[in-house]
Amino acid sequence: MSDTEKKAYEPMDIRTVLEHAVRKDVKDIFVVAGLPITFKIGNVQERMDRPRMLPADISVCVDDIYELSGRAKTNLEKGIDDDFSFALAGTGRFRVNVFRQRGSLAAVIRVIRFGLPDPAELSIPESVLSLADTKKGLVLITGSAGSGKSTTLACMIDRINHTREAHIITMEDPIEYIHQHKRSIVTQREISIDTPGYMESLRSALRESPDVILLGEMRDYDTVSAAITSAETGVLLLSTLHTSSAANTINRILDVFPAGQQQQVKIQLAQMLKGIVCQQLVPGVDGSLIPAFEIMKSTTAIQNMIRESKLHQLESAMQAGAAEGMITMDGSLLKLYKEGRISRDTALISCANYENMVKRLG
Repeated sequence: MSDTEKKAYEPMDIRTVLEHAVRKDVKDIFVVAGLPITFKIGNVQERMDRPRMLPADISVCVDDIYELSGRAKTNLEKGIDDDFSFALAGTGRFRVNVFRQRGSLAAVIRVIRFGLPDPAELSIPESVLSLADTKKGLVLITGSAGSGKSTTLACMIDRINHTREAHIITMEDPIEYIHQHKRSIVTQREISIDTPGYMESLRSALRESPDVILLGEMRDYDTVSAAITSAETGVLLLSTLHTSSAANTINRILDVFPAGQQQQVKIQLAQMLKGIVCQQLVPGVDGSLIPAFEIMKSTTAIQNMIRESKLHQLESAMQAGAAEGMITMDGSLLKLYKEGRISRDTALISCANYENMVKRLG
């Protein structure tokens, strides 16, 4: 057996890999058979200088991850994909998803540094953060998976924590950012560890004197309905959806309800919806990922559009609401292009209205 072949069977110290990832500002770690451990840094993949991992190597590595996290492999042994997080003292937090592919185990690990993200460094605008100053109602942060929704929410929760006395209850799957008690009391519950599910946690939260509730995701009829009901009790409820625009977000919420209930839900949304932030990460000219935001805030005109099913007019209302901090996604992309932060091609690839964007770019 050659030295290279022997190297493939040498045990991999997963703690060392995680520490290395934090030092190199890695976003994600991929542990997949047929490749060495691979890091995602920005928008680029970088593979460790090691031989490809075999299924047996992956199994050993996954076992080490579970041992390091102190978590039982209950879900995995039942054939269920496992999603959990853990912390390494002095290093960082890690969100892990373990799954099977092509008959082998695999894992993707999201690297989360200790401490909370700095909204200024991440280019999260004040018009987004100011939605956290709302005392009651519903605020939604939307976008595709990996678009930074959890990071934006963490910044908003941190703002509340530093600016007012409140009881903040978060329900997350899993917990990513840890919030210390500042002016507020912050109670963080991890789904499947601290509570069986979102519904159970949400029902319990209403008996725990909440001022702010963060519901990790509005997944289905039950969670959407419960979220709306909770927001009507006078708390500020923050949550997420996988939608790409304000109009799509409202339509997605309405679509989970039977036709006979939708008019009533429109009336409820018009009254309690305080803002929708849709975001995506786009490649910058310097190779970094830059957030682009669509921001809709509640006004009398927008409330009427929701109530009267005139969602096609929301874009015009956002364009007219620049003074209130509103902007469309295409407007945000155009701004980034004019600032020289993204290329023309990126603006066109990422926009909602291609023909209109071509005209606006000139």
